[in-house]
Amino acid sequence: MLKKVLCLLIGIMMLFCQINVVHATNLASGAESAILIDAQSQQVLYQKNANKKLYPASTTKIMTMILLFEAIQEKNLKWDDVLMCSAYASSMGGSQVYLEENETMSVFELFKCIAIASANDACAVVAENIAGSHEEFVFMMNEKAKALKLKNTHFTNCTGLHDTNHYTCAKDLSTMAAYLLQIGGTKLLSVTSLYDSYVREKTKQKFWLVNTNKLLKQYPGVDGLKTGFTKEAGYCIVTTCKKKDLRLIGVVMNEDKPQTRNEDMKGLLNFGFSKYQQVKLYNKGEIIDTVKVKDMVEQKINVVSHKNLYYLYEKTNQKKFKKKIVYGSLQLPIDQKRSIGKLILCNNGKAVATYPLYSEKNVKKINFLDKLLRVYKSLI
Repeated sequence: MLKKVLCLLIGIMMLFCQINVVHATNLASGAESAILIDAQSQQVLYQKNANKKLYPASTTKIMTMILLFEAIQEKNLKWDDVLMCSAYASSMGGSQVYLEENETMSVFELFKCIAIASANDACAVVAENIAGSHEEFVFMMNEKAKALKLKNTHFTNCTGLHDTNHYTCAKDLSTMAAYLLQIGGTKLLSVTSLYDSYVREKTKQKFWLVNTNKLLKQYPGVDGLKTGFTKEAGYCIVTTCKKKDLRLIGVVMNEDKPQTRNEDMKGLLNFGFSKYQQVKLYNKGEIIDTVKVKDMVEQKINVVSHKNLYYLYEKTNQKKFKKKIVYGSLQLPIDQKRSIGKLILCNNGKAVATYPLYSEKNVKKINFLDKLLRVYKSLI
């Protein structure tokens, strides 16, 4: 009798173990395309048809938000600037907050409309004010795609409304998301993590924004990023989730239902957090390399990272990797806030992770007196 009870208990325990096991072959089964990456290094943890060109629907707005944050960084816009809605912007279809022609709204409220409610009219207002016209903004989107080295992406609008020549892929979307997180930081996440909010709060036109990203309430650690749907694109989502120091980005494209889209994303995140572990490479501010720069007074700069750098490895199979550093054009002046190169981790000769590197301090151009002092020192 005791033996039967023990066998039954063991059987039940094995059943629960089987339920909790996450197999890569079962991931994102309802998606036409999917990818899971480490947000910091962009190391690929899982992929399925990741380079296949597909319609992105409103996940397009990740690129729109990239150009918005860059405009803020470059001081071409400020969050409290007030923008006016054009006739074109007010006529947008699909998801919207029903902006009227000549209505005004702050840049920050427009950003909330885009990030939370996926508002096409708000996108058009931002696009026109950044670039002067929607057409010029689309040109900027495609130029940024080239700069980010996106290989399977082309935009025809800033919203994701269907166009047969408007496409991307899961890999490119994950690259865009990682870059947006890098430049957007806490400002971005403070909005994308909101399940709901309001705009026009002090007016009679108070409008309730409700996030279409239901994973914000369904999966601990999820704090963004963007959903999308059209009949042609199916249900898509780009998700970012953080647990302790590990932040992952997941993408699934062309799902048949929002529920399966969300469940597939949960499966991806479960896989990533359960299978992979971080190992620290360098601390924030630690000197990683020293490089010579022409026409400098001291001629050498220390190279650092602005963040702690981690590499992910499978808990059951720690892979060996080699490190190499590649620098861009090291021309003066050097801004310590702008990347001057990248650290690349390679496995079997293939790059598996990259990290931006920076100068430890700002470096100015050498002046005439500095040149004379250098000559004098060399003579003595």
